[in-house]
Amino acid sequence: MATFFGEVVVAPSRAGLDEEEEAREETPEDREIRREIEKKRYRQRGEIGEREIQVLWSCSEESLVCSRFVVAIGRNAAAFLSSFILDSVCWEVIGVVKLWNEWCRTSSTTNVLPTDSFCLFYRLISDPTVLLCQCSCYVAEDQQFQWLEKVFGSMQKKGLQVTILSTCPVADYKTQESTLTLVSPFLKALKTKEFQEQVCCPLLEQPNIVRDLPAA
Repeated sequence: MATFFGEVVVAPSRAGLDEEEEAREETPEDREIRREIEKKRYRQRGEIGEREIQVLWSCSEESLVCSRFVVAIGRNAAAFLSSFILDSVCWEVIGVVKLWNEWCRTSSTTNVLPTDSFCLFYRLISDPTVLLCQCSCYVAEDQQFQWLEKVFGSMQKKGLQVTILSTCPVADYKTQESTLTLVSPFLKALKTKEFQEQVCCPLLEQPNIVRDLPAA
């Protein structure tokens, strides 16, 4: 339970359950929907198993030493990262995420090139412990846990500070004021209780929430 509104907490999820427990809770309707989604993906791709997410690194370390990890999720957040942070020669591409779903079809090549993926990892040349991720592709709901498991499974967790950037339409923002009078874009924040530094903007008010991969 959150100690205050705006704190990020881990919600119960079926994504991390073992297969036996998941099978007990899955209804016939759930199984049929899952099978139809898998069939559709297999027909589109033509190869079984391609819906699995692959994380490819150009560096040889088994576990990346990372102190700060900034993840921009969505086209707007990724464009912000490109315009204000990555627009210099201080960064190098060190990895990509390959995935395949109804809305995202990345290349099957194994080379780490910006043109091969919509999800790229960068490392600060002057400080290799600072990493960025541009994720402008759609990650399906049933792929989000796998994305997190494989990306963060490559990093050392001790002393790691993670910052997530994402956007949503102003029309989805819940407030007593008229959204027509809001000066946009504007910035709100959520944080965990472990984050002790000064927050750079006001916290997100009730009853607004974060969804999809940023929430995961």
